[in-house]
Amino acid sequence: MKYAKGFISLVIAIIFLTACATRSEPVQPSAPDSNIQSDTNQIDVAPVEASSVPNEPDLEDKPSKQAASGKVNEPANNEPLKPEYRMNSVYRFEPLGSDIPANKVLLTFDDGPKDAVMLNSMLATLDKHHAKAIFFVNGYRVKANPELLKKLHEQGQTIGNHSWDHIDLKKQDKAEVVKQIGDVQDIVKELTGKAPRFFRPPFGSGNDAVRQTAKDHGMLYMTWSNGSLDWDLDKEEKNKPDKVIQNVLEQLHPGANILMHELPWTAEALDELLSKLEEKGYGFIDPQTIELEHADPLNAE
Repeated sequence: MKYAKGFISLVIAIIFLTACATRSEPVQPSAPDSNIQSDTNQIDVAPVEASSVPNEPDLEDKPSKQAASGKVNEPANNEPLKPEYRMNSVYRFEPLGSDIPANKVLLTFDDGPKDAVMLNSMLATLDKHHAKAIFFVNGYRVKANPELLKKLHEQGQTIGNHSWDHIDLKKQDKAEVVKQIGDVQDIVKELTGKAPRFFRPPFGSGNDAVRQTAKDHGMLYMTWSNGSLDWDLDKEEKNKPDKVIQNVLEQLHPGANILMHELPWTAEALDELLSKLEEKGYGFIDPQTIELEHADPLNAE
């Protein structure tokens, strides 16, 4: 009987221990579950942090989009720069103060806009040398290549008026002169929001009527003081870029008003030419720093 009771007690003890062990097993997975929940919480946090990362390129993209549209420069362009140079009666530029360097030249390019590849090359070279220039445009070419005119404006270059048809204005009547000049003012303003402030007559040929019409539009009338003669190189077979450089350097003087054109050999020569000018201690006049008050120089042609 004692053995029976002992046996029964042993069986009960075994059953009790087994039951306890069975109850404890479900408790163990709760630890991994809590770890999973903890990892999930970390994963939940990560996307929040990661979601802010794509915004960073957006912030970087905004200036580039503005630069592409030319809007980055608008605040500066809307505030006229202080005049530093004045054009004299022979179309050279003189500093307005003793603290303004005299050894600077004005770069100008006539008869465009023509060709995207050529123009892009010239603009890239100007950017490389931190140089600004006046691009004197013809109306009929602007009409054919409006996107190139916009590119000039967006790149921060200055657009000048070179008449609509590139005809000798000195031989035209007053009505035709007004139309040739006024139509260019209109199309440039329509495309860029700004009318030209500088005028150069085709062939450098003008008279009182031409000067007065330019003045009526608030433009500074000019020809040039340093001709690259790039327009005379059509028949040359060799070394056209070298001759452009040579012609400019031979006529170099402080305040030079350098005449060039949108031509392939001029585009090819431009980088070396600007480098040589810099080596000689010359800088480049920003057209926006030219005084416009004396817009009718007393210089008979």
